[in-house]
Order: sequence, then C-alpha cells, then structure tokens
Amino acid sequence: MKHLIRKCGAALLLAATMVLPAQATETYTDPYKLIETVADKTFSRIKADQPLIQQDLEHLRVIVVEELLPYVDSRYAAGTVVGRAVDIRQNPEAFNAFVKAFEQYMIGSYAGALTYYKEQKVIIEPSQPVGNQQIFTIRTRVVDPGKPDIVIDFKLRRPRNAETWLVIDMIAEGISLLDSKRAELSNLIRQQGLERVTALLQEKAKEPVKIPEQDPARASE
Repeated sequence: MKHLIRKCGAALLLAATMVLPAQATETYTDPYKLIETVADKTFSRIKADQPLIQQDLEHLRVIVVEELLPYVDSRYAAGTVVGRAVDIRQNPEAFNAFVKAFEQYMIGSYAGALTYYKEQKVIIEPSQPVGNQQIFTIRTRVVDPGKPDIVIDFKLRRPRNAETWLVIDMIAEGISLLDSKRAELSNLIRQQGLERVTALLQEKAKEPVKIPEQDPARASE
C-alpha cells in the first residue's frame, strides 16, 4: 500500500508539472518537446522561487497559472468529466462556467501536488513517429534516488486544424486522472445538476494551498 500511495503522490507531482486551455504562449508541433520544455521550465521556476514559496504556498498557484495552464486543454478535460451526465449543448453558458470552475479547482490541486517537489528527475522515452495522429501518448519515468522508478503516461491531443499539442490526461499505475475526476463528479452532476457542482468546485477552489495529507506508511519511507 505504501508504494502505491508514494507512486500516486509522485504521479500528481509530475502531472502538476505538465498539465491544466488558456491560450498557449508557444506552439509545439512536437509533443515530446512540449513535455520536455514545460517540465524543465516549471521545475526551474519552483527552484528559483523557493523563498516566495516558503513565505506563502499560494505562490504555487502563480506558477501553475503562468507555467502550466497554457499547455493543457482544460475545456476538453472538463467535457470529458461531464460526459453524458448532461447535454452541454442545451446550456452552453452553464458548461462554460463549469469549465472555469473546474480549471480553478485543478489549479489548487496541482499547486498542492507541487509541494512534493524535491528535485526528482524526469526521463522521457525516446521519440516515436507521430504521423497524423490526433491523440498521442508519451511515456515518462520519475526517478527518485533509492526508490523504484514510477512510469507515467501522458496523453496529448492535437485539436483539429491546430498546430500545437495540448495535454489532456495522465495515466499512472493504470489509473487515468480524467477517469478518476469523472468518477468523482459525474454522478454529482447527474444528481445535483451542473450549476450546483460548479458552485461546489468554486468553493473548493477557494481553499488555501496546503501539503496533501500523507499516509503514515508513506511518511515513514
């Protein structure tokens, strides 16, 4: 159990360095370059901003918004979470509000995951031909000295008629981040409605950034 908990924590950490679109500041026609560049920039920013982070963990939200948010297709992710729970075509304004609330909720989640950062090394698998695929998966390994490597797959999407790739999902230990969020929220949406779940996410997004609670077994590693 302690190994699974540790792997999930590291998975969230790496997810936080890759994913949440706002308008991307750069375009990446090579998905491998996207993963490599964004991870490097984010970890470097965290290291440089440690004095600010030590004073206030809320500064991690700034890093998420400035370094990560532009490279994640949060609208696509939100649509996947909603799924068939509601027909978003009947109320596009409600869905737009949900996308914004979901994005803010995830910013807080990723900011909390970034508190785990202790200069772990990320190794990206050798490049494979992408061809004309619109959905592409890249395998990475998180290397933490003295611990087993953690294999994490990132799923990216190249929207139709677009040049750049955006991250849409992360799969760690066979568990999809999108699937887990859909399991968490889709039934609530069916039972309480999209507007009510949007309000719940807005409240959750206001919670202060904090270090995620650790299982005693994980803390003793």
